[in-house]
Amino acid sequence: MKTIKFLMMAAVALMTAMSFSACSDDDDNSSNYQKYQQEVTNMVNSQKKHDKVILIVAFGSTWGQAYDTFATVVDDYKTNFPDWDVYLSFSSIECINNARAGENEDPKSYYDPEHWLNAIGQAKYKQIVVQSLQVIPGEEYRNVRDSYVKNFMNNKNGIFTTEYLKSLDRNVVIGTPLMAEESDAEALATVLNDEEDIQAAVAEGIVAFMGHGNPEGYDYYGGNIRYVQLEQYLRAINENYYVGTVDMEQTLVDDVLENIAGRTVTYEVGAISMEVTYPANTATKAQLYPLMSIAGDHAHNDMADEGDEESWFSMFNAAGIETAAYETNFAEPCWLKYINGETDDDGYIPALAERAAVRQLWMNHTQDAIDKLGTEYALSTPTTAPDEE
Repeated sequence: MKTIKFLMMAAVALMTAMSFSACSDDDDNSSNYQKYQQEVTNMVNSQKKHDKVILIVAFGSTWGQAYDTFATVVDDYKTNFPDWDVYLSFSSIECINNARAGENEDPKSYYDPEHWLNAIGQAKYKQIVVQSLQVIPGEEYRNVRDSYVKNFMNNKNGIFTTEYLKSLDRNVVIGTPLMAEESDAEALATVLNDEEDIQAAVAEGIVAFMGHGNPEGYDYYGGNIRYVQLEQYLRAINENYYVGTVDMEQTLVDDVLENIAGRTVTYEVGAISMEVTYPANTATKAQLYPLMSIAGDHAHNDMADEGDEESWFSMFNAAGIETAAYETNFAEPCWLKYINGETDDDGYIPALAERAAVRQLWMNHTQDAIDKLGTEYALSTPTTAPDEE
């Protein structure tokens, strides 16, 4: 991406981190932590209606339409799980700080899962579901499962009684990401192909989805293979489908363009090896979609920035493929009007969580997690877990 833009973003991130999360004085850090904890605790105390809670954990963003998407997700959960309280957290401290600093939009307050879980525990919720809004089981999901939830169950901050912790035995579960298993990739392929705008686009030319992915060497839980599997399930429906990422070797935009030109690739992802043959595609049009829960920095910059010669939009066009990013049927450039506030979302091509059918897949995972409550698949606390021999 452009050096100047990168340096500016890095400077903003550094300043906000210094202001909000990395103060040089430990007392300031403690003061901020307690301040934000009190804010979350007040929200939970004022909004608590049930003894059961779903905490949705997203990576985060600083874009207005992403905020709208998160609000839609929460509303959808409240409608479909009426007996549960529903809250939303960001796992990215950088996104939290930048949102508070007003990057891209007016300042907005989000909080990390630790603050939310502290408040949830202090409110004595009896059943807790932590639902990942990640697409694959990658680094962010690992942090949710192995850091935030584990620390909560271990009473990291020492704020819960032993009696309360014992009451949580088998009453805490984690909802998995969108494509936790290969069967999830197959289900997502079916749902995406059924979307009206995607059907129209793939009938006219190439449809390329841009996911995130984990960098080489950090393939947590084997999640990276889901992108390749999703692509193969989509291509079994229509060979105009392609899937790439911004961070995973063998699936970067250069790789996607080589696949379109035609070649055979052996994907080496973790312990899995897959050989895929791509016939040459002579289509002259392409529609780009974000394969992420929201349309944020990656979607607007890495994918759709026509002023950046390294964006997917620019590279597809440089390869002789007339490319539409956030345009309905290769027509009106809706994404530009959308971010400028000049139109509603009627013509805006959505990210994954903006699609009701995809949100339902996440909610299916939540229901699966709820069904595990009270069983051996739910979590136990150290106060109730059997001692290891």
